Amino acid sequence: MSECKLDHSHEDVREKYEQQKDFLPHEMAPLFESFFKKEHTQDILNEVFHLLKKYDLASEDERKQRENRLNLVLKNV
Repeated sequence: MSECKLDHSHEDVREKYEQQKDFLPHEMAPLFESFFKKEHTQDILNEVFHLLKKYDLASEDERKQRENRLNLVLKNV
């Protein structure tokens, strides 16, 4: 994943999640529901956005890495 200098809003992250949710493991849905009910730092928003970005196009290995990181972030915020 390339680093982006843009700050992504809560709504940007929600929109990206909506675009990618059919490709994500279904057991992650409750984690995202909980995530969207809270406020988060800009760093967290940016990280989650970039983990979701082009998730559907990622290789299986890349998806697993992103899922592991998403689980870590979503379970600890």
